[in-house]
Amino acid sequence: MVNILSVAIGAGFGLIGAVFGSWFTARRQDRMWLREQKLKAGVGFNAAVVQLIDYLRENRLSDDGAGANELAGRLQEARSALYLLCADDTVDLADALARRVWSSRPSEGSDDRRAEHRETEELLRRFTHQHRREIART
Repeated sequence: MVNILSVAIGAGFGLIGAVFGSWFTARRQDRMWLREQKLKAGVGFNAAVVQLIDYLRENRLSDDGAGANELAGRLQEARSALYLLCADDTVDLADALARRVWSSRPSEGSDDRRAEHRETEELLRRFTHQHRREIART
């Protein structure tokens, strides 16, 4: 009787260990997947922002055509992924950056353009830093 009881207790502990081990493994895999998805969304968003800034700098908005529409679509797709995956602080910076890029228009004053470009770059740095911190917390 004592042997059966000790075997049952040992088997119970083994089963509990297996359940907790699989739970911890699944949790770790979920965090790794989320981290990877956040990274992909952030890279896509940063790339689209930089490409759109470069495109708008070279072309006037009235001449934007299909190129700007494609870039804007990529920007929105990446931003949507950030909405689904990231915290409010990161999403708020992504929104501010997207609005900033669209509000920056090519103008004749070179000092105004440089100041606007510096402000946009600073916002891009802030977004990247915030996104990096969020990925590290995941």
